Amino acid sequence: MNKHVKPDLDLTLTRFIKAPRAKIWNAFADPRAFEQWWLPAPYLCRVIEMDLKPGGAFVTEMSQDGKTFTPHINACFLDIEREKKIIFTNALLGGWRPAEHYYPTAITAIITLSDQDGGTEYAAHVMHKDAKDRGQHNDMGFLEGWGTVAAQLAKMVE
Repeated sequence: MNKHVKPDLDLTLTRFIKAPRAKIWNAFADPRAFEQWWLPAPYLCRVIEMDLKPGGAFVTEMSQDGKTFTPHINACFLDIEREKKIIFTNALLGGWRPAEHYYPTAITAIITLSDQDGGTEYAAHVMHKDAKDRGQHNDMGFLEGWGTVAAQLAKMVE
């Protein structure tokens, strides 16, 4: 097990997607494609800013009716390895500015793409500062929500 993984603080979801890493990467890196899968339907996503580089802003909004959009993510990319890894946190804003508020809790998410026979392993590893925050995120439906999003991504690229 990775020495950075702490099961009492982290949540992880892994999914096999029958598509090459490049296709999955493009679905993440292209804001218009990203909007099609990032939130569980029927919610809609709107990308406000997506600057895929360390320190770059990652800002999205969400809507249930397609008319009224509310803040969803206001985060900062920490590390990017094209077609391999994306790390972001909502504890910082773009330009490395500390976030005053984050919803529902501060997280650092590590999304990795690894070659597997006939496709790609998509893994989302989300770290929390304490067990309380991990439990809150889990109780909000981490596996269902992030699982639905991964399934929507798979449907789009397969």
